[in-house]
Amino acid sequence: MIKAVKIRLFPNEEQELLMYKSVGIARFAYNWGLNRWNEIYESGDKPNKVNIRTEFNQLKKIEKYQWLKEVSGQVTAYAFEDLNEAFTNFFKGSSNRPQFKSKRKSKQSFYVRYDAIKIKGNTVNIEKIGKVVFKYNKEIPELRKYVNPRCSYDGKYWYLSLGFEQDNNKNVLSNVSVGIDLGIKVLAVASNIDKPIENINKTKTVKKLKKKLKRKQRQVSRKYEMNKQGKKFNKTKNIIKLEKAIKLIHRKLKNISLNHLHQATYMIVKTKPSRVVMETLNIQGIMKNRYLSKAIAQQCFYEFKRQIKYKCEFNGIKFVEADKWYPSSKTCSNCGHIKKVLKLSERTYICEECGSIIDRDLNAAINLSRYSA
Repeated sequence: MIKAVKIRLFPNEEQELLMYKSVGIARFAYNWGLNRWNEIYESGDKPNKVNIRTEFNQLKKIEKYQWLKEVSGQVTAYAFEDLNEAFTNFFKGSSNRPQFKSKRKSKQSFYVRYDAIKIKGNTVNIEKIGKVVFKYNKEIPELRKYVNPRCSYDGKYWYLSLGFEQDNNKNVLSNVSVGIDLGIKVLAVASNIDKPIENINKTKTVKKLKKKLKRKQRQVSRKYEMNKQGKKFNKTKNIIKLEKAIKLIHRKLKNISLNHLHQATYMIVKTKPSRVVMETLNIQGIMKNRYLSKAIAQQCFYEFKRQIKYKCEFNGIKFVEADKWYPSSKTCSNCGHIKKVLKLSERTYICEECGSIIDRDLNAAINLSRYSA
C-alpha cells in the first residue's frame, strides 16, 4: 500500500520566492494546456497530452516566456499529467469537467522531481530550489523513488508530501462486525462504541471561530464598498490584511475538522474489527435539501468514508458499503420488523411489534453491522 508523509518546510526568502514561482508556473501550464485541449477538441481532432506538452515546450524558446525556465521542467510536465488525469476522470463520470485554476481559489502546489530529492539530517534537496530545512517527528525512509512528491502551501506554511510503498499491518482481528451510521446531530454512531462521535461543528471552539470569520467577512465587505470607484473596487492594504486573516481562519477550521475525522476513524479501526459496514449515501441528492445542505457539507462525509476505507485496507479489515436501499433505520434491531414510515424528526425508534425503544442512529448502526450482501 502507498503511504505518505507530510513534512513542514522552513525555506529562506530566496527559496520561498522560487516556490511561489513554481506554483504560478504550474498553474499557468495547466490553464494553457486546458485552453489548448478545448481548442483542439472543438476543431474536431482528438487532444493528446504529449502533443500539447511538446507545443508548450516550444514557448520556452520565445524571449517573452524565458521566465518558464526559472523552475524545474518537471513542474510544467506534471501539470499536463494532472490535466490528462482530470479529463480521464471526467470521461469516466467520476468527476466534473476540468476548470481553469484561479490564483485566489486553487490549491497552491507543484510537483517535485523524485530522483532529485535527497534527505540528509534536517534538510531536503529540491531541484532548482536547493537544500530546504524541514521538521518531522518521525523517521523518513530514504528511497531512490518517492511516489508523487508534491510541495504545497496552505496560506501559512510550506509542506512537502512524499509517498512510498509500505507493507500492510498484520493484526490479529476480532470477529466483531462494526456498523457505522453517519448523521448531522452527531458525526457518526458506531455499533461497538458506547458514545456517539460528536459533531465538531457544534463545539465552542469552532462556533467562536465561525463567529470571528463572519465578523471579518463583514468588515472586508464594508471596506470594499467604502473604496468603490465607479464600477471598480479599490483593493487597499487593509483589505489585503483582512483577506489574509480570513484565509487563516478558513485554514484553522479545515485543520480542526480534518484532525477530528482522523481521530474518529482511528478510534473505530483501533478496536480491530473483522469488518466495517457503512451505509451508501447519495450526498448529491441530500445536498438538494436547502435546510440541511450546509450542515451536511460541514460534516465532510466523503472524507470520513475515504479515511475509514484506506485505514481498513491498511489494517486488513474488510470494508463493506451497504446497499443504498437497505432499510437500516426502519428495521428493528431486536425483532427485525420493518416500519413503513419513519420521519426524520423521530430520533427514537419505537418498535410496533416487540415494543423495543432504542436511539434511532444506534439502531441503524446495529442493523448495518449485521448486513450481508
